Amino acid sequence: MTEMSPWPVLLKDGDLTLKPLRMRDKRAWNDVRGVNREWLTPWDATKPQVPGGDEGGTLPTFYDMVMQHSRDGRSCRSISLAMWFTADGKENFIGQITLGGIIFGALRGAHIGYWIDQRFANRGLTSRAVNMLTDFAFNNLKLHRIEINIRPENEASKKVAEKCGYEFESLRPKFLHIDGAWRDHLSYVKVNQNIL
Repeated sequence: MTEMSPWPVLLKDGDLTLKPLRMRDKRAWNDVRGVNREWLTPWDATKPQVPGGDEGGTLPTFYDMVMQHSRDGRSCRSISLAMWFTADGKENFIGQITLGGIIFGALRGAHIGYWIDQRFANRGLTSRAVNMLTDFAFNNLKLHRIEINIRPENEASKKVAEKCGYEFESLRPKFLHIDGAWRDHLSYVKVNQNIL
């Protein structure tokens, strides 16, 4: 059973806005992903080949991705948002953040994943986005527990999780298929203190 959907979600904190991708954002998304290909590849999820499966399949198109995000948002299974930073009166697409794997019932949990344009890294924007989405998940969805799972060598992401009050919980061996292989991850967790 899912809770009532808050879709579409719009979160704003000064010059940083989180909102769903739209079809018209394709050019901005392609430009940022193209410029950041080398920067993002070591952290990007990949489709594993599964015996008897589809041999990894093809990646969805931008339009397929936007439609899937919309379906997932309406059903409150996952909330994927574009990160927009306003400077000199211009809104710049700088990355994405997702509250995924949303589960209600006895668990009431989810996980957060994100990526940011290298040109906007190290400005505190990712931490702000994580805090905004965490607050939304705890206060609007009334979730109890959120995880951020990070590859051990991703020092920048570990700093984001720690800065946002997430605490290291455990090592998860071969947890996610990233950059072509099953990779170990560190699990950082934050618990909603208002739901104990």
